[in-house]
Amino acid sequence: MLKGLAVLLAMSLLAQFLELHTIGWILVKITEGLVFAFVVIFAPELRQIFVDIGQRRIRIRSMFKSQEELYSVIVDACKQMLKKRVGCLIVIEREVGLREYIETGSKINADITSPLLLTIFFPKTQLHDGAVIISHGKIAAAGCVLPLTQKSDIDPELGMRHRAALGLTEITDAVAIVVSEDLRNISLSVHGKITPGIQPENLKEMLEMYGKKS
Repeated sequence: MLKGLAVLLAMSLLAQFLELHTIGWILVKITEGLVFAFVVIFAPELRQIFVDIGQRRIRIRSMFKSQEELYSVIVDACKQMLKKRVGCLIVIEREVGLREYIETGSKINADITSPLLLTIFFPKTQLHDGAVIISHGKIAAAGCVLPLTQKSDIDPELGMRHRAALGLTEITDAVAIVVSEDLRNISLSVHGKITPGIQPENLKEMLEMYGKKS
């Protein structure tokens, strides 16, 4: 349709240049009709484009207002889970959408708090084995299933949460945080690489560093 509109517009301009007023008038009316048809036919797609633009702007505004607070809450929750020997996998969405992985879990759409994160990952609860995905400054879903890395040269001490963190960050620009109850340490994965043994006091600094690149 876009090609057809371009051809008609070119023919209309040519008709005006050659002073073929009747033909030019007919072509202009046909072009106007096709533009209207284009808007009607692709209304859902156009609406989604405008929604995405609006959400992107809202996301950028909210990110600059509350990003530091968001990271503080996550770090505090990781500290508490480290002390209580509770494992977790927290994923922070950046530019690449994680909708397909959010759909695999239980949608929550809740504000991020340390008690909520601790409750989700408390051992033997139904959601503790999956990942929590944070999107647009909220906990979008919990118990999410992530793709596992296919790498064979990773540290054998790293468990399934680490492999899932690596797997997701290999194919998206997300940031994944793992607290290991067995190793009693914190790891951060981004760009398909994982950094284990991160001190809690350094975690926020690393999150802020990668957050600036999103």
